[in-house]
Amino acid sequence: MSVSRGLIINGQEVPASSGRTTSDTNPWTGAVCAEIAAGTPDDVRRAVDAADAAFEAWAAIKPAERRRILLRAAHLMTERTEEVVRLMAAEVGGAAPWAGFNAHLAAGILLEAAAEVSRPTGHILATDADGVLSTQVRVPKGVIAAISPWNAPVILGVRAVALPIAMGNTVVMKPSEDAPIACGLLISDVLHEAGLPAGVLNVVTNDRADAAEVVSALISDPRVRMVNFTGSTETGRTIGVQAARHLKPAVLELGGKNPLLVLEDADVDYAVDAAVFGSFMNAGQICMCVDRVIVHRSVADEFTAKFAARVRALPCGDPGDPATAVGPVVNEAAARRVSALIADAVSQGAELAAGTGEIEEPGTLIRPVVLTGVTEDMKIYYDEIFGPATVVHVVDGTDEAVALANDTPYGLTAGVITENLAEGLAVAGRLRTGIVHVNDQSIADEPQAPFGGVKSSGYGRFGGQAGAEAFTDTRWVTAQVRGHAHFPI
Repeated sequence: MSVSRGLIINGQEVPASSGRTTSDTNPWTGAVCAEIAAGTPDDVRRAVDAADAAFEAWAAIKPAERRRILLRAAHLMTERTEEVVRLMAAEVGGAAPWAGFNAHLAAGILLEAAAEVSRPTGHILATDADGVLSTQVRVPKGVIAAISPWNAPVILGVRAVALPIAMGNTVVMKPSEDAPIACGLLISDVLHEAGLPAGVLNVVTNDRADAAEVVSALISDPRVRMVNFTGSTETGRTIGVQAARHLKPAVLELGGKNPLLVLEDADVDYAVDAAVFGSFMNAGQICMCVDRVIVHRSVADEFTAKFAARVRALPCGDPGDPATAVGPVVNEAAARRVSALIADAVSQGAELAAGTGEIEEPGTLIRPVVLTGVTEDMKIYYDEIFGPATVVHVVDGTDEAVALANDTPYGLTAGVITENLAEGLAVAGRLRTGIVHVNDQSIADEPQAPFGGVKSSGYGRFGGQAGAEAFTDTRWVTAQVRGHAHFPI
């Protein structure tokens, strides 16, 4: 049975101003799991009104109270783990281990945000002026626009709002149309239950057809002082342009074409384990997933045979089954896009070491695919896959591996597998990515770590001190002792 959810404006759940709703559909069963309010630009203005009105009081609230709310929210998120597992299976086809991890890491993000509340936010500056105290402080920006994605909905939804709120900002959130509850309304429920005052977090859901209009209204409102977005590079580029047009900073965490480099001395079995997880967690629908395994020729045959065998054995299907390792992709359009990338490569000579790339019932399931023999003229060579497929490339040396890893417009994350730690760190230093993991695959996230990419993977950082700085402004404040001032005219 489906539920109905409205917008969250000034702490209240309300219908869209138009009275319209949009359906939230289960990608495995095709059933409607919720009817969601279809917000409009008028609703965006109402949400910004509430956020702007709440800002001054929230920015001035005592740090202990702000921290108490975030700590309570972390506890509540942990308590809701089973609900998150059910919700992510229904909204995005997320398998139980992935959904449980979403709840766990989201709670960790809230805990880290609580820790940031009372960390120092400035320092004393040297000055040549007599009788002057010169300081540099960080102050909240104001109203933040947060646009959150569906693929890791609870993690990335919480990430979009936790540090901005911790630093004294208020937020208007626009969650993905594919997961409006998990990456928006659920997070609002948790924070408001924890005691967040009305207006600090507002959520405007929308119909897919209205997305561009709603986002434009949010970014263009002069009271919105910053934008954060996690999603595709194509959409992120549009959002970045709009933010720049209105002279607003943005944090953009976008797509990736992430490599896993398996060097000549790698432990092959360990590398296989890393590649399986990195390539197929959440059916490959993580911005950090391994799109390319770059393997030294001396171990390539052994690696590819063992990797393909492991991939063929992965349990696939119903995300509600606890044994499922690879569930469906988010919708039929995503399945068609991934299947087309695979078919294009095979038609031009690539070989299937595992899987077929064919779409199975209910129209959203693709069994995991491993491709070999991929060349530059195939779309999958440069395009982000964002689905249950990966490519194995064979190279003759470390220099060739690094060059191939860097041969992409993206630069989010990478992994390097080697028994020589010094060599691994040296390779890491040559990779043009925002994140590198030596002796691990490409998927990792910690709340206190700076997270983000370079090149077409975006700019700005979420997490820890880097995130705290991103969501505040630097202000120079001086205090002149009376009697010391000198005014020459």
